[in-house]
Amino acid sequence: MIKTSSRCRLTLAVLVLTIVAGTVPVHAQTFSVLYNFGTNAGDPQNPTYPGLVAQGRDGNLYSTTPYGGTGYYGTGFKITPTGTLSVLHNFNTDTDGYAPNSGLTLGADGNFYGTTTDYGYSGATLFKITPSGSLTVLYTFSPDGFYGPLPTAPPIQGTDGSLYGTTVGSSGCGMVYKLTPSSTFTTLYQFDSTHGCHLYAPLVQGTDGNLYGTTNSGGTTGGSGTVFKLTTAGKLTVLHNFVGTDGSNSFSPLIQGSDGNFYGTTSNGGSSNLGVVFKITPLGKLTVLHDFNGTDGQNPDAGLVQANDGNFYGVASAGGTLSYGTIYKITSAGTFSVLYNFDNTHGATPQVTLFQHTNGILYGNTYFGGTGSPCLNTSCGVFYSLNVGLKPFVSLLPTSGKVGKTVEVLGQGLTGTTGVSFNGTAATTFAVVSDTYLTATIPSGAKTGSVTVVTPGGTLTSNKKFRVTPQFTSFSPTSGPVTTSVTITGVSLTQTTAVTFGGVKATSFTVNSDTQVTATVPSGAKTGRIGITTAGGTASSSGTFTVTPAITSFTPTSGPVGTSVTITGTSFTGATSVTFNGVSATFTLNSDTQVTATVPTGATTGPISITTPGGTAKSATNFTVT
Repeated sequence: MIKTSSRCRLTLAVLVLTIVAGTVPVHAQTFSVLYNFGTNAGDPQNPTYPGLVAQGRDGNLYSTTPYGGTGYYGTGFKITPTGTLSVLHNFNTDTDGYAPNSGLTLGADGNFYGTTTDYGYSGATLFKITPSGSLTVLYTFSPDGFYGPLPTAPPIQGTDGSLYGTTVGSSGCGMVYKLTPSSTFTTLYQFDSTHGCHLYAPLVQGTDGNLYGTTNSGGTTGGSGTVFKLTTAGKLTVLHNFVGTDGSNSFSPLIQGSDGNFYGTTSNGGSSNLGVVFKITPLGKLTVLHDFNGTDGQNPDAGLVQANDGNFYGVASAGGTLSYGTIYKITSAGTFSVLYNFDNTHGATPQVTLFQHTNGILYGNTYFGGTGSPCLNTSCGVFYSLNVGLKPFVSLLPTSGKVGKTVEVLGQGLTGTTGVSFNGTAATTFAVVSDTYLTATIPSGAKTGSVTVVTPGGTLTSNKKFRVTPQFTSFSPTSGPVTTSVTITGVSLTQTTAVTFGGVKATSFTVNSDTQVTATVPSGAKTGRIGITTAGGTASSSGTFTVTPAITSFTPTSGPVGTSVTITGTSFTGATSVTFNGVSATFTLNSDTQVTATVPTGATTGPISITTPGGTAKSATNFTVT
């Protein structure tokens, strides 16, 4: 069953409001309540997990709440970085669903995407909402038990343009789904208790193109949940089964750090059973970075954000010195510090992952606390900011692409921009659409790295590296034995780190230019596609390179019928025949570089030949039949 709002670890009796609000300086940072939910009639109320916050092209922040609005069925709202709030949409169970727990994600079209949980009303929905509040239902989920499929998280937009999302499941364990740009809905993977159960959090697409996420329960080690990888074709790999001591019951989304590892939290488990912060490699090696002990926070429902200082920031839903939750900072090595203790007056029970605006400031909201009118028989929560002195930057959508593609750039102070560069290569085409939004075309010669924007106020640097995806155009020759030099042509090849022939790495290659690489066919190479990997990704040839066999020697060089001859060379795997001057012989394939054959009856003096799927090799000298 879904985790209900009653799981807040604070009794309603404890949540007594004090009529105080405003800005609270905390050492070198400033915490500010920007808005008390419930201040005005029809306000958003009680934002809960995942509740993702997104920055729009206009520089404002967008999200949802499962309660509040004119019908109390939830809202979609916009809030400026200084705290002016507008309700964009009031949900109605009869037309567009109920209880949007999800928050929103920004799409490449400038619109936002989210889901409604429904809780057994007219049907859970996947929706699109414009910055002005026009909502379109993209898909209505089929029933799954009394409460329906329970999609609590917003979808993400993959590099293929499709939307990928999760559901908690009511009668089942939940699923990962896909909605294509042409509106084709597919269940990508249906979970079971063995592989994990109940997916509360959104997915993240890794730099390898795969989808990564967490389950709240299930798995093979006591039902504490799992971390998984899923290809966009639907192949699942369980990377880790939580065992309790390393965490249990994750509600948090994963984030891929700048080091390539993934980071997240669990609400329970750890040495005190109060939750942990963890790191996990793409191959599944998990490290607990921090065990919550109560005084530094407990039961984190939210995930982490990696700010542009390289540190991770998060919130714990309870605990701290005042028992209402904390904001914390943690490094990739696990150095932990509490930045703020919630006091109920300025918010309580933060469940939503922090978001860093391009102005450098962190934003979030709380489920309870604040000075708004009573909601859920208690307080309504707040929307807050935490300024820790981080520099403004620009963010990119998407964060990878091929030369010639258009990239969206979000920021501030962009009016009057004089230059945009991709790791030092200037974009010849860019357009400033507004003070908070511009577009740029990836230039020829661009390399994977930071994007910089030169504005009248200074140079802004992207908070993430932009990965320039390589392109494979052609190769020549199309066949040859081991040691053959193959010329590969394409685009964005400067940062090449590996070349493979049928999956086997070439031990020698030379980057000649951004459009050409020369590689030597390696020992053990197999007939198949040529792959080229750069700092920006991997590209494969559309055609196949045929690895032909070669005979380098044989011993003995003469003998009668029945003699055993050892033949050495390359690319013998898959050999289908051996002949002595055209007469077939019995043979044994010892390795890719060795075959043993018996001189057959009827053989005459002449060359030895070996045939494989890659072709036929003939010895340079004759075998003499005595």
